[in-house]
Amino acid sequence: MTWLVTSASAQEAAPPAPAAPQPDSAPPPPPGPEAAPHAPSPTDATHSAVGAPEGHKGPFPPFDTHTFPSQIFWFVICFGALYLLMKRLVVPQIAEIVEGRAAKIAGDISEAQRLRLQSDTALSAYEKALADARASSHQIAQAATDKAKAEADARRHAIEAELAAKLADAESRIGAIKTKALADVGAIAEEAAGAVVHALIGQQPSPEEVSAAVSTVRGS
Repeated sequence: MTWLVTSASAQEAAPPAPAAPQPDSAPPPPPGPEAAPHAPSPTDATHSAVGAPEGHKGPFPPFDTHTFPSQIFWFVICFGALYLLMKRLVVPQIAEIVEGRAAKIAGDISEAQRLRLQSDTALSAYEKALADARASSHQIAQAATDKAKAEADARRHAIEAELAAKLADAESRIGAIKTKALADVGAIAEEAAGAVVHALIGQQPSPEEVSAAVSTVRGS
């Protein structure tokens, strides 16, 4: 806008362009000594003013004191229009963009904090579940060990009892066999003694004599 004011002021300060010479259509007046002198007209004065020397130039338009009021007027108008434009259009849009970005950043931070809290909660739950699983596995292993030990002890006691019963039965049979063997020793000795006497003297001794002789030998 200042450029437009400057151009208008320059056009106002510049001298008008010289008028093109018009062809003389009317014939020249007849010569005569009594011709009246020609009075200067406003056109002639204008032409004489236009014919001033071209080397003279006026001040730079923005620095011309004669154009200061118009420049200040248009400057105030342009500044007010620009101020209203910034206040009504640009600044609200910038404020809306900034508020939107701030709200989005705040939302992202809140979401990140929520996700972090959720991950911490999940991690705590996982660690607790892992600790419970370890404790449960130790309990299960201890219970299995105790059960296996109890079963082994019960099986050992059963085997020991069975072996003790078999050993007692064997000892009982051995005792019976020994008693029977000791009971049959006298009869065997009597038969052997009778056979020996018969072989030596050729006569079979009586069972009473053989039994008495064996009893005497066993008693001694």
